[in-house]
Amino acid sequence: MLVFDKNGELFLEHVKISDIAEFYGTSTYIYSKKKIIDNFYSYKNYSKFKKMIICFACKTNSNRSILNILASLGAGADTTSGGEIYRCINAGFNPNKIVYAGVGKTKDEIEYALKNNIFMFNVESLEELETIDNTAGKLGVKARISFRINPDVDPDTHSYIVTGKKGTKFGIPYEEAENAYLIANTKKNIKIAGIHFHIGSQITNIKPFELAAKKIKKIVDIIEKNKIKISYVNCGGGLGIQYSKTSVSSEEILTPKLLIDTMFTIFNDKTLIFEPGRSIMANAGYLLTKVIYRKNIINNNKRFIIVDAGMNDLIRPALYGAYHDIIPVKNHGNNLKNNVLTDIVGPICENSDFIGKDRILPVLSQNDLLLVTCAGAYGSAMSSTYNSRPLLAEVLVDNDSLILIRKRGNYSDLTSNEIYLKKRINK
Repeated sequence: MLVFDKNGELFLEHVKISDIAEFYGTSTYIYSKKKIIDNFYSYKNYSKFKKMIICFACKTNSNRSILNILASLGAGADTTSGGEIYRCINAGFNPNKIVYAGVGKTKDEIEYALKNNIFMFNVESLEELETIDNTAGKLGVKARISFRINPDVDPDTHSYIVTGKKGTKFGIPYEEAENAYLIANTKKNIKIAGIHFHIGSQITNIKPFELAAKKIKKIVDIIEKNKIKISYVNCGGGLGIQYSKTSVSSEEILTPKLLIDTMFTIFNDKTLIFEPGRSIMANAGYLLTKVIYRKNIINNNKRFIIVDAGMNDLIRPALYGAYHDIIPVKNHGNNLKNNVLTDIVGPICENSDFIGKDRILPVLSQNDLLLVTCAGAYGSAMSSTYNSRPLLAEVLVDNDSLILIRKRGNYSDLTSNEIYLKKRINK
């Protein structure tokens, strides 16, 4: 929880934000352990009464310490690569609670998953099914699978994060679902266990989930008439959060309880799997950054604040036009006369390198600190070393304690895996 004290200093839990900058520098990712736990329990509290498995979508944040917190709470993991499976096992997840999704699983990744006895593959094509069957046969094991079905539902979100609509690369087309299960049922090394759908991300309305679930229920009924048992229904993730008080009100945000209740109303005799990521991590994480320079463009009354965080550190604004609230770490009071229209931009040599545009902020000074909110999901996980900028430090706040969970990168890290050719290569 963020709060200003009487001196105008911003605190997260019981840690002063400016102290983090002093101890670890900027820019730095910060996470609240308490908020991660509270968000996870907004799902887990219902697992006492319903047959469900909660698999954290680790693509949202794959830091080992974050994963370990969730594993210790009993979470499963939703993974999309062999590397994510490795991270999750390394962080303490039970492999029997790991599901593996993704349209491009390689043979090596499939073999790695099978050797580690993961719970289930979410299969996205018949050719992938064939590869899984052949690989499982060579290993002398059976692969537990569900098919990811594309229900052709528009979730009314950004086009880049729509995954359950016709024309996207994801899943088996709805009209081909029955045939896919009939084919899988003939495979010697395949065990059909469930069905999977995931329609997109940052969804704030129950209607798309409900429509998709009802369409999937029809497929389940058809499949089971063919004497193929469906024990698990994986409802995916995608639950949206409130990035800004002005975008979606807290009353409009879809809650885990409403999502879970709706899905169990439709699939009342199945074990359901949910794959939350953003709704657990986004508002538990922040990006702390510092003002480097200020620039006024007099002709169009534009003010730029140049900070030390760039699009390589937080790509969501550049990639999706995503909005994140930006808060000065020092309270400047409520005098609106001191506020100016400001663009918060980074140092990257791209015009798309911005954290926020047209923000009403106080007049800021060099070295002032800013906190970018709701950066815990798809922040650090999507960061890169573009422009040869080292990766940021990550810090976990636990009540009044600060725990470094990733060291800040340095220049030598940038070339650590490169092979330097000192001699000219002769053709």
